[in-house]
Amino acid sequence: MESSDLKKIIQGIPKAELHLHIEGSFEPELMFEIAKRNKITLDFDSIESLKKGYMFNNLQEFLDIYYIAAKVLIHEQDFFDLTWAYLCKVYSQNVLHVEVFFDPQTHTDRGVEFAVVINGIYKALEKAKQELNISYKLIMSYLRHLSEEEAFKTLESSLPFKHWIDGVGLDSSEIGNPPSKFVNVFKASANHGYKLVAHAGEEGPVAYIWEALDLLNVVRIDHGNRCLDDGVLLQRLRDEQMPLTLCPLSNVALKVILNMKDHPIEKMLDEGILATIHSDDPAYFGGYMNENYYEIAKALNLNIDQLMLLAINAFEASWLSSEAKAKHISQVKTYFKSLNS
Repeated sequence: MESSDLKKIIQGIPKAELHLHIEGSFEPELMFEIAKRNKITLDFDSIESLKKGYMFNNLQEFLDIYYIAAKVLIHEQDFFDLTWAYLCKVYSQNVLHVEVFFDPQTHTDRGVEFAVVINGIYKALEKAKQELNISYKLIMSYLRHLSEEEAFKTLESSLPFKHWIDGVGLDSSEIGNPPSKFVNVFKASANHGYKLVAHAGEEGPVAYIWEALDLLNVVRIDHGNRCLDDGVLLQRLRDEQMPLTLCPLSNVALKVILNMKDHPIEKMLDEGILATIHSDDPAYFGGYMNENYYEIAKALNLNIDQLMLLAINAFEASWLSSEAKAKHISQVKTYFKSLNS
C-alpha cells in the first residue's frame, strides 16, 4: 500500500485513545509560551535545543526532561491550555474518545494545589465534550518512584473532585518500583470507587504484570510488552480479555524495542490478546494517534482487518458505556466497509 493511501485510511478511522499523559503532550512551542507568560526561565535557550534533548536512551532520561518541562505549569490557565491543545490535535485526527492520565504529584510537589491542576484539565475536557464532541474519562496517576504514603496524600487530595475522576493509574520509573509497593493505596482507591490501571511490563519484568493483576487488581495493563515472555500469562490475558494499551513510538523512543519491526503487537493480536494502540507522551516521542497507527502499520505491514481490529479493541477496552462502545464499534465497521465498496 502506498504511504499516502495508508495515511488517508488511518486519518478516517474513528479512534479512542486510552494511554495518554497530558503532561506528555506538552509541545515545545506551548512550553516556551507558558514559560514566558509565567516569567520562568527554561533550561533550554530555544525550541530547537529543547527538541535536541528528546533523544532518549531509556525511560529515566525521558522522565528527567518531562519533569523539567512541567515546572512551567503553575496556573489553572496553564493546565487548561495544555489540555485544550492536546484535544484540538486529536480532534484533527478523528479521535472520538480519550482517557487521559494526569500526574498531580508532579505539580503538588512544586507547591501547585491539586485544585489548580484538575480545574484546568477538567474545564478543557468539558469544552471538548461540548464543542468537539469528544467524550472523555480522567485517570489520576500515582508516581511510583515516590512512596505509597505520598500516594495516599494524593488520594486524599482527590476526594473533593472524585466525581470528575474515573480511575487511578501507576506511572513513572518502573524498574525497582514494583506494583506491590502500592497495594494498600490501590485498595483504598477502589474503595472510593476508582477504576484501577497500572503501567507494567514496559521496562520492568513480566513479574510486574502478574503483580498488577493479582495484587493491584487492575482492569487494564498499560504497556505490557513483556507479556510474550510468559505463556501462562498470555493464556490468562486471552481468557480474561485483559486490555493492553501499547504505545509503539514511545517503545522505540525509549529503547523498549530497538526497531518498530520488532514490536510485539501483531503477535499479540495473533494470540487473541486485546491489544490497542496509543501515543503515551506524543510531544516527546514523535507522534499522536495517527502517527502511531501509521508507523506500526508500515513496519509490520498490517492489513486492513488488523487496523480495524486495533480500532475496535480500543473502544472495547475503554470505560465507555456498553451503548457508547457499540455505537463507536459500529462506526468503525461502517468506515472499513466503506473502504471496500
